[in-house]
Amino acid sequence: MAESPVTVVKGGTLAQSIIGSAPEGMLIAPSWKRVLAFMLDMMLITIVLGFFTDFRLLEGLFDYTLLTAGSAYTVEFFMNWFVFCAAFYLYFKYTGQKFGRSLGQRGFRIAIVHDNGTMLEKHHWGPRSVSKMIYIIPFVGWLWFGLRDTFSAGSKTAEYRTAVDLKNHTVAAVDWSLPSETRLRLR
Repeated sequence: MAESPVTVVKGGTLAQSIIGSAPEGMLIAPSWKRVLAFMLDMMLITIVLGFFTDFRLLEGLFDYTLLTAGSAYTVEFFMNWFVFCAAFYLYFKYTGQKFGRSLGQRGFRIAIVHDNGTMLEKHHWGPRSVSKMIYIIPFVGWLWFGLRDTFSAGSKTAEYRTAVDLKNHTVAAVDWSLPSETRLRLR
């Protein structure tokens, strides 16, 4: 007799097969959604900073001639970067503490959770925000770290995690696939 054309695959979702502690039904967010959510967050940060500084802060971020124009301009250059980095850090820290994710991640239905599908506690969001600052380093952050983590977030060998995820023991999951007690806290 011929073999059955139907096969039964055991092991649950991809998250369960990669991460042993993942709850039943948890799905990992695709890397393209993570990239678009981060881009949306960056647009939001730059628009708000631009609004409050009449777009002068954003002009000064990449104006490297300020470094050679004298000490007052050099201080201005570094102050622009300090304000930008502080806004980046505070945005990701406090949106994470309040919503369990950033606004871009919320828009794309991505939740940042522990390996077992539980919410991150408030004290985890500060170190995670500091870890994400590597992406705003000019050129190197975008091209090297950003592309590396984009490929890691879509790779089975990297457990679909970025370097930030591995460092902070987190997973980017699809929010509607999480256990009900976690979904209730995400609202």
